[in-house]
Amino acid sequence: MGHGTTQQHDVIIIGGGGAGLRAAIAIAQENPSFSVACVSKVYPMRSHTVTAEGGAAASIKPNDSLEDHIYDTISGADWLADQDAVEYFVNEAPAEMIQLEHWGCPWSREPDGSVAVRPFGGMKIERTWFAADKTGFHMLHSLFQTTLKYGNIVRYDEHFATKLLLDDNGNCRGCAAIELRTGSTRAILGKSVIICTGGAGKAFPFTTNGSIKTGDGMAMAYRAGVALKDMEFIQYHPTGLPGTGILITEASRGEGGILVNKDGHRFLQDYDLGEALDVSDPRHPQKRAMELGPRDKLSQCFIKERDAGRTIETKDGHVMHLDLRHLGEAKIDKKIPFVRELARNYAGIDPVHQPIPVRPVVHYVMGGIDTDTDAATNIPGLYAAGECACVSINGANRLGSNSLTELLVFGAQAGRHAARFAMDHPDYDVSALEAQAADEGARVRRTYFDASRKGERIVTLRTELHDAMEDGAGIYRDADSLQAACATVTDLRERYRNVTLDDHTNSFNTELTAALELGSLLEVAEAMANSGLKRTESRGSHQRTDHPERNDDDFLAHSMAFRQEGGAPPRIDYKPVTITKWPPGARTYGAGSGLKKPAGETT
Repeated sequence: MGHGTTQQHDVIIIGGGGAGLRAAIAIAQENPSFSVACVSKVYPMRSHTVTAEGGAAASIKPNDSLEDHIYDTISGADWLADQDAVEYFVNEAPAEMIQLEHWGCPWSREPDGSVAVRPFGGMKIERTWFAADKTGFHMLHSLFQTTLKYGNIVRYDEHFATKLLLDDNGNCRGCAAIELRTGSTRAILGKSVIICTGGAGKAFPFTTNGSIKTGDGMAMAYRAGVALKDMEFIQYHPTGLPGTGILITEASRGEGGILVNKDGHRFLQDYDLGEALDVSDPRHPQKRAMELGPRDKLSQCFIKERDAGRTIETKDGHVMHLDLRHLGEAKIDKKIPFVRELARNYAGIDPVHQPIPVRPVVHYVMGGIDTDTDAATNIPGLYAAGECACVSINGANRLGSNSLTELLVFGAQAGRHAARFAMDHPDYDVSALEAQAADEGARVRRTYFDASRKGERIVTLRTELHDAMEDGAGIYRDADSLQAACATVTDLRERYRNVTLDDHTNSFNTELTAALELGSLLEVAEAMANSGLKRTESRGSHQRTDHPERNDDDFLAHSMAFRQEGGAPPRIDYKPVTITKWPPGARTYGAGSGLKKPAGETT
């Protein structure tokens, strides 16, 4: 594993999914003469954006408004979202979605030719654009094909970035990346850097996230001195397919699917989420009610039903049923055909004739790299967008379909600002950055390829991490469970120093990749567990059984986890939430969940 050739460009993007590709296009448009590098550990079409099913939110219909979208997002976030960021996001969203159509995304249409929208959880009005139930697939393909129009976007596929490179002035100027084909570590240098590496769901054992979502970008920024913000907020999606981690999209409930317990009872009506209308009622499904309540509340209801003995026991654990049968075969095949395909292939049932077994599954990390509304971090020249970043529009609970639009809005924002920084700060010392990359390559070889080391196994440490996070930082937590998770992660980080690899070859060393990914997960899990321990309240997806109430006096603030050297737990500071016009209020769904006007406005 030697030192590879140095590559120089104007802007470096780490991550080739939706946010990274949108950023690349924005840079190419901001300065057509710029050379843009897209560094991705997988071929871009294998980025996790491709798996998104349900849709992307933007206000477009006459019965909708920007204010409605803003309020739904802020209240869904349990008032932990920065309202200036939400306002910017919502205002930019429609234009981004229309632009994506112009680039070729085949949005589903109504009979009159207008864009079709479907209702999604926690939203008062239908505003989720979709392409059947393969929305992320079509979005990613449209973005990727658009990047091919620009001759100045250079791809480094199957390059694993492991370290950010900073110049003597503290500006971020590139990354050290392992070329998986050769095993060589090369310096990929630029005048600014954008991280778009996605989430970190693989810190948990049962997740919709693919194997590549291991928090690599979050960990790189964390090691470089950027805070990881709001990492205690982990979203469980209420409808994962047991034993697989495969998501049964929220679109299935948006089209009218219902959730029932072992008695066939629509149990959500028992948890202040509204009235269970008959499925033949034209008002079904209800917006911001019942099955279209927010994901955190639906997942919490499952746990309460399980504890009361009303879930269904299977070989894959406790489940509830998602019943789509009343929709009929024609509607299922038109609106959610992929759901039928997944249920048939992975559960052996046909949802036209049988209910689908589902259970909550880790889906999304609301927290991430601390950025402002320009997508900038506290390190000059370093930007982040997508799930790896926390801007924050998602707060304590993300509303479904906001994240795909976030990729577009803040991917574009990151691209524009990174390009402008690069134009304003063009000069850096190449040799000093090359030396950092060479040191990183030597560190990797020294750490993982020491033939005399006989110690810890990757799978053992990863399994123990999964158990600790599931048991200690799951849907419900308390001080004891979180302290146990923190202690286990600290111990695992120490044991990780002795991890042993059997494969010392250079080309496509997947064992080395797994070891590097485990290192990232341990860093990120440390921030998750410690941030959760310090937040002694319940808010959104962070539910403390020992502190069951929301506490705005002490915790209407973002947690900021700063990495400490020497294996010490992170330092947790707090930063105020930005409030513009929507003061914190009760978070209600079902009856009484209507729009609350901003302060100072009349109804």
